[in-house]
Amino acid sequence: MPQLSLSTNVPVDAVVAADILRDCSRALARIIGKPESYVTVSIDGSVPTSFAGSEEPAAYGEIMSIGGLGSGVNGKLSAALADILEAKLSVSASRFYVKFDDVQGYNVGFNGTTF
Repeated sequence: MPQLSLSTNVPVDAVVAADILRDCSRALARIIGKPESYVTVSIDGSVPTSFAGSEEPAAYGEIMSIGGLGSGVNGKLSAALADILEAKLSVSASRFYVKFDDVQGYNVGFNGTTF
């Protein structure tokens, strides 16, 4: 169940948000190799953010997944997400951090139980 949370200091209107959600969801499913029906993506715009001492457009993301992450996958995910944020929000890849967290199933709850 890959989950991506994004925050950015760039204002995000509903149309742009929908595009980002769709593109990120597809990228996560494709690169991690899990069905898109398992993927959750959220984005928060207009979050006060300083990156390298500057308030120019920047973003931060966290990806949590039960398996599917690792050295061969994480770089591809980072590149794909950076491309999406640059195209949709003009956030340079050099102003985007993403944290990866591969968790055990018992640490994730769903449908009243854990995995």
